Amino acid sequence: MNILLVLIPVTGLVVLIAVALFFWAANHQQFDDLDSPAVLPLMEDEPVPGQADDAAPQDSASPDSKGDTP
Repeated sequence: MNILLVLIPVTGLVVLIAVALFFWAANHQQFDDLDSPAVLPLMEDEPVPGQADDAAPQDSASPDSKGDTP
């Protein structure tokens, strides 16, 4: 029963910290846009001007590796 004398104040402290962190996050706009960050990894990058030549797929296999022997 003596453990309740310790657990009740510790639980109250944890609840106060959780409430303080929630209000800190709400005040710092952490909950403003919940949809965009989840979609960002799925979006394609826009091509950089001047690098269009590098974006074309290139065949890296040499003629020797396709089964043709000299």
